Amino acid sequence: MHIVYVSDGKAGHRSQALGLFQAMQRQQPETTFEEVLISDLPIISLIQALFSSKISLFKQAPDFVFGVGSHTHFRVCLLGRIFKKAKTIILMKPSLPIGCFDYAVIPEHDGIHADSHVIVTRGALNPIRNENRHQKDRILIALGGSSKRHQWNQDKVLTSVQKIVENNPDAEIILTTSRRTPAEFVDILRQQNFAQHLHIFPVDQTPQGWIFEEMQIAEAVWVTEDSVSMIFEALTAGCRVGVIEIDRLKQDRITRSIDQMIQSNLISRQMSIAELPPPHPFKEAERVATYLLAK
Repeated sequence: MHIVYVSDGKAGHRSQALGLFQAMQRQQPETTFEEVLISDLPIISLIQALFSSKISLFKQAPDFVFGVGSHTHFRVCLLGRIFKKAKTIILMKPSLPIGCFDYAVIPEHDGIHADSHVIVTRGALNPIRNENRHQKDRILIALGGSSKRHQWNQDKVLTSVQKIVENNPDAEIILTTSRRTPAEFVDILRQQNFAQHLHIFPVDQTPQGWIFEEMQIAEAVWVTEDSVSMIFEALTAGCRVGVIEIDRLKQDRITRSIDQMIQSNLISRQMSIAELPPPHPFKEAERVATYLLAK
């Protein structure tokens, strides 16, 4: 079985496609994966391929074509017409009518109801799975920053980190930042008295995959609430998950989904490991892979 992933080059989108591919490969080990950038798939070339009997776009004819990101959608649709036996999968709410694809895999916060062409998931898919290597009293704190719905609040974040330190005196605490964390924050954090209890790893000092490995060995992960994808990654890794509040600029489907997860006791605003919800089995990529392969 061969999967072609039409890529816009964005790491977060690639993570979703890899998550589904790897879940499918675990169920069918012979599955192969080919990533093709949209720049290598000009629209005019795809239209020409529609009327050609000689098609050599990929290493082999795909059984599935994945797309994530709005710029991939029309290309995936065309590829479904060119390779009539391939199933087309969009891993988000598509910019074209859903009927243009065989399946759309859509996070529930987008408000689209499941049907024969729509698979609704809790959060975006990711390549993480629970390896059951979590170490007791090991904490990861992952900080984001401002976004279109959140405003970074330095005082709130510092207070929350201090509470995590004080409420978990026996824990080993690792803290990391993101590209959106204000550049001066790490220096300000290091000046705090409680910082001596932290192992601080700014994002520019961490190699690719570092944070996923940290999630595999942490018992608990605290994430600033702007980093929704990281909340779902920590849940998928099998961690207890806490949320660090920052200022909300508006209420929308994303902020409401965070509130809903808190109400459902999947995550918590508490600041000690003992008060966080226990790990919850979270295997969305496996569930979607099982559904698609059964079809």
